[in-house]
Amino acid sequence: MPIKTLQIPTADGQADAFAAFPDGGGRYPAVLMYPDAFGVRRVLREMAGELAGHGYYVLVPNVFYRHGPAPVMEIPEHISEEVRPAVFGQLMPLIKAHTVECALRDADAYLEFLTSQPEVSAGPVGVMGYCMGAGLAMRTATAYPDKVAAVAGFHPSPLVTDAPDSPHRLFPKLTAQVHLGLAEGDITSDDDITQLNQALDGAGVGYSTEVYPGTTHGFTMSDTDAFDASALQRHWDRVLPLFARTLTNS
Repeated sequence: MPIKTLQIPTADGQADAFAAFPDGGGRYPAVLMYPDAFGVRRVLREMAGELAGHGYYVLVPNVFYRHGPAPVMEIPEHISEEVRPAVFGQLMPLIKAHTVECALRDADAYLEFLTSQPEVSAGPVGVMGYCMGAGLAMRTATAYPDKVAAVAGFHPSPLVTDAPDSPHRLFPKLTAQVHLGLAEGDITSDDDITQLNQALDGAGVGYSTEVYPGTTHGFTMSDTDAFDASALQRHWDRVLPLFARTLTNS
């Protein structure tokens, strides 16, 4: 798959990003793929390339661009459980600085950028994300219901919280179809799933929530100890039909 390095104008500067798309000279439905908290790296390029091979233009932004181009900080080639706390300690200031307001300004820029690309076909887009990126994907889908037809999130950061700006409070704005693949290790009680499903029921959209058995947080990422190859395949088995039935020309 061709990989194109990009600079996307935003309200706050220039976001570095990359896009993967088929090498055929055609126009393809767009998917905005938000990384996990560890950011843009080799595994995201592999996953974007995999999705692009099924006929999509896949945009992966560096959401921490305000702090510098990717990689914003040095990430180990393999993120083991031993090094994970130290890495997160360094990442936390970046994560906290990426406010909801910043995220939505960026989402507007990313979606606007996609509409102008010669490789992107007309029609709605899909949005997907991992960990904190799953929350960003849901926020993007609720903020731009006229542009997003499908949204998928995997091992998401909490979507139902007591915070006034909890993502679930915006679910009534959804028009996109939804799939959420949850890590079994992230589920503390049945109430977690019940509240999430109730919020999605209230949106009145087609959705599925699924606990991926035997998984821990980060199960899609092959450069972490959490990686689960069968769960990664299950994630593709859910994403591809979702996008195929919702995105124009797929």
